[in-house]
Amino acid sequence: MPIAFDNTYARELKGAYVSVAPQGWAEPDLVLLNTAWAAHLGLDAEYLQSPEGVAMLSGHSAPATAQPIAQAYAGHQFGSFNPQLGDGRAYLLGEVVAPDGTRHDIHLKGSGRTPFSRGGDGRAVLGPVLREYLVSEAMAALGIPTTRALAACTTGDRVLRQHGLEPGAVLARSASSHLRVGTLQFFAARGQTDMVARVADYAIARHDPDLSGTEGRYLAFLSRVGARQAQLVAQWMGVGFVHGVMNTDNCTLSGETIDYGPCAFMDNYDPATVFSSIDHGGRYAYANQPGILLWNMSRLAEALLPLIDPDQDRAIALATEAVERMQDDNRAAWLSVFARKLGFEGTCPEGLVDDLHKMLEGQGVDFTRFFRLLPDAITGTPEPLKALFGTGEGLEDWLGLLTRALDKPDLAAERMRAVNPVYIPRNHLVERALEAASDHGDLNPFLSLLEHVQQPFTLREGSEVYADPAPKDAGPIVTFCGT
Repeated sequence: MPIAFDNTYARELKGAYVSVAPQGWAEPDLVLLNTAWAAHLGLDAEYLQSPEGVAMLSGHSAPATAQPIAQAYAGHQFGSFNPQLGDGRAYLLGEVVAPDGTRHDIHLKGSGRTPFSRGGDGRAVLGPVLREYLVSEAMAALGIPTTRALAACTTGDRVLRQHGLEPGAVLARSASSHLRVGTLQFFAARGQTDMVARVADYAIARHDPDLSGTEGRYLAFLSRVGARQAQLVAQWMGVGFVHGVMNTDNCTLSGETIDYGPCAFMDNYDPATVFSSIDHGGRYAYANQPGILLWNMSRLAEALLPLIDPDQDRAIALATEAVERMQDDNRAAWLSVFARKLGFEGTCPEGLVDDLHKMLEGQGVDFTRFFRLLPDAITGTPEPLKALFGTGEGLEDWLGLLTRALDKPDLAAERMRAVNPVYIPRNHLVERALEAASDHGDLNPFLSLLEHVQQPFTLREGSEVYADPAPKDAGPIVTFCGT
């Protein structure tokens, strides 16, 4: 059954997008369909696998009910403001309303040039498309808000990238919306306060409908977005995730993770971990992510200032207070995430979490394995955990403090195993899987890795390779934007 798209963004926000037409491809083909997610969205998997469905998912052609548009937005990229970015290699097909009543964008990434392409070819290649498919599905399985992969298609074309010609590909993904901090910045930079208000009201109706039409809603909305982002970044930190490009155009108003270009998961704990090839100063390093969250929310506050209060000084004071509270929100969320990882049902002594990070620094400890071995350590088998450490300085004392703070270590160990993953998208495995798919047409390594990260907490016999750290000779992983 064809998709009955709704198109509220196109209807209600004229001036916030440009209409686009599908580019058409040489030979579109379906590589992967996320049938479970399609069912959640109420979409007919049989139709999606038909020639008409594949043509839609690949951006080859669009059904009559769709209204393809490239969304307009601006953004601070590595701290520098670009007043016009927009969907340069993507477009929004439309929206679907799932059986549970939730609304989701259906968005194509790598679908070709748009008026926002700024000289780019508007395309994507198979490796990065599969990376986003894999990592977004891993994040969803970890319980972290994220855009979702619906399908990956190849186009039949070859696209020139840094490693030569690679298979062209398109990712079909869904999101609660693709509204970003940069969407509001686009109109604020042009002094179009009426459009800032229209976009903000639309975002409120989609994500915070209880605020619709209320007095003071724009300040309340700023606080809501900040709270969602504070929780999101805390959850990233809990699994060692480094987004890599936390520009304001990649910061959603919904609080979902979006755009998995130079992302990766940290292996050994190091607060300065960076993977992106262009982040030479470590702006978006693992430990800097909470600070960047506040920086991004300050830019959102600036865009909303005229709506918060007509008196500029009062608006600045109110917005500043709201952003400062977000620092406390993030600290509280971060402590809550690590309290759960340490086996507590509620809060835990703050010193335990702070001391943990101090103890891990400089020890070369595998972050994911540390938390998986911790339950054994507090229930009488500490040797495997100790073996992860270099000097192990401070570990014995810290373990003693943790064990004494936990009322029932056996129950705490069960809670730890329920929230600390066995399997994450380990970088060496991701690179091998993407290379096999892109260079040799072999999807089996990718599908096996995907299967494991979709059930990250379930220990499997014979799957040690998916939980083991990279070989010592694996070398550093470098990731790239815009591929």
